[in-house]
Amino acid sequence: MPSRPSLGFGLGLRVDHYEAILRDRPNVDWFEVLTENYLVPGGKPLHYLMRFRERYPLVMHGVSLSIGSTAALDLEYVRQVKALAQRIEPAWVSDHLCWTGVAGRNMHDLLPLPYTEEALAHVVDRVRQVQDVLGRRILMENVSSYIGFSDSRLTEWEFLSEVATRADCLILLDVNNIYVSSVNHEFDALEYLRAIPAKRVQQIHLAGHENHGDYLIDTHDHPVPDPVWDLYVAALRHCGPVSTMIERDDNIPPLAELVGELERARELAQRTVGWTTAPLTAAAPVRRDAAVSP
Repeated sequence: MPSRPSLGFGLGLRVDHYEAILRDRPNVDWFEVLTENYLVPGGKPLHYLMRFRERYPLVMHGVSLSIGSTAALDLEYVRQVKALAQRIEPAWVSDHLCWTGVAGRNMHDLLPLPYTEEALAHVVDRVRQVQDVLGRRILMENVSSYIGFSDSRLTEWEFLSEVATRADCLILLDVNNIYVSSVNHEFDALEYLRAIPAKRVQQIHLAGHENHGDYLIDTHDHPVPDPVWDLYVAALRHCGPVSTMIERDDNIPPLAELVGELERARELAQRTVGWTTAPLTAAAPVRRDAAVSP
């Protein structure tokens, strides 16, 4: 069993639900905020964010780190992330194990990496740099993909595990992304899951996708489907109680519908690993000097 504390069961914070959250205080333990939405000096976004900060634990989740790019790290962006983290004191900060652009161009997509020793060394060095600037461990999330590189010599799960171990970072395990990629690339999702170092998994994402028969597209615009719920149960058995949240980025339903879906995650966790511990009301940030077993 991992030794990390758990925040319980959360949702992604979306503008559509701001007023309902403040009014109804739904049965949600914590919220994940999209970092880039709040990298502003003031105004309405930060006004609302500080109101939520008074009521719930928060974590930050970014899409612009581009940790795998060959372009120089955007240290000004990293410093902005650090300033926001100092302001709202999230339990942790995460981004994606991917690249989003090069040569000054942002593709606005989470693009896969070649799984080679060269790419591994490059990513590990950049993760260490980011953690040094932030003064805390970051979480790296596995992304879904639709193509692979002929040069890859490692599996995706080997690459993710090695990044976490060598850079001494943590993992945001997206169960939906594992399932989507397993269908698209025809690998065993359970083999992937069982190879991940459980004590480095700090958070789990659940989401839905579009099914096109022989391939899937990660869209975050559908409810969590049964195969992803099944893989979540396997993740619980492998990792134990891990802070879990549902992502919904399009076709966003009423808050009550998402809270109902989150209840299924609670029920599965209780049934699978007897997870009945009350969530934390606050969480200490994941510092660099906190020990984590490989």
